[in-house]
Amino acid sequence: MARRAIAAVSACLFTVGAAPAVPASASAVSEPPAGCAAAARVTGPGRVPEPRAPGPEQAAEMLADLARRQSAMRLGPWTPITVSTWVHVISAGPLGAQDTAVHRQIDTLNAAYSGRLGGADTGIQFRLDGLTRTDNVTWFRDPVTYESSIKRGRKGGAETLNLYIAQLSRLVLGYSTYPYWYRTEPGRDGVVIDWRSLPGGSLRNFDRGFTGVHEIGHWLGLLHTFEKGCEAPGDGVADTAPQGKPTEGCPARMDTCKGGEPDPIHNFMDYSHDRCMSEFTTGQAARMHEMWAAYRAPAPDTTLDG
Repeated sequence: MARRAIAAVSACLFTVGAAPAVPASASAVSEPPAGCAAAARVTGPGRVPEPRAPGPEQAAEMLADLARRQSAMRLGPWTPITVSTWVHVISAGPLGAQDTAVHRQIDTLNAAYSGRLGGADTGIQFRLDGLTRTDNVTWFRDPVTYESSIKRGRKGGAETLNLYIAQLSRLVLGYSTYPYWYRTEPGRDGVVIDWRSLPGGSLRNFDRGFTGVHEIGHWLGLLHTFEKGCEAPGDGVADTAPQGKPTEGCPARMDTCKGGEPDPIHNFMDYSHDRCMSEFTTGQAARMHEMWAAYRAPAPDTTLDG
């Protein structure tokens, strides 16, 4: 997939170095690739097609639906959100995330979303309520293809984050669904990340746990900061500057849209290396709370049909 200034809103594809080969199970039954949400940080020349990747029209549809729902809801001041989180570790014998790495990932999420690393305190925290383990070499090495099987063990409803940790291909670090999709595809809901991207992992430049932070941003309703490039409405958040293209690496500064502010290269929803990422904005925090109220934990008297 060639780099595009307009970000797709589906399959989260992060280009990384080659992954170690893992043998496939001889008894595996193939499944077609399933849909997922876009969120990729690319670091090399290779690209892969995004599964069922919607384009700008679908992003606009999502924002329009949120606006329609907001007009019918009575939204009060922010209240803190604690997200019930279930982590599902897929392994292949000795390969896979250890419990200590999972706990470090939860700590990293809470640091990033509280503003302790920089930027706004989003008022969102994550509570680890369960950890499951499945040893399956086929699922481990190809969670995109076997997404349906992997997610049959999903816990909870729209308000429960199910985080799946496996090993993606050499071109993929993670992918996520959006809250807007839950009504029609509840069984697909969740986030999948590569175990080597957890804090202290082996993926150079992506080893601080920010792949999980980025993907869960999508699960909470955020688009990329470079959505639609320099064209309005961008990502639909007023305080993220227009950005013409994704950031690669960790530059000192970028300004890809004439007459605008510098690119938000330190934002968790860009594609920068982990060492460059440190913040969400106040507007992004508000957007996540709006998405939560509209799709993940709507009050009984504000739930809309259709």
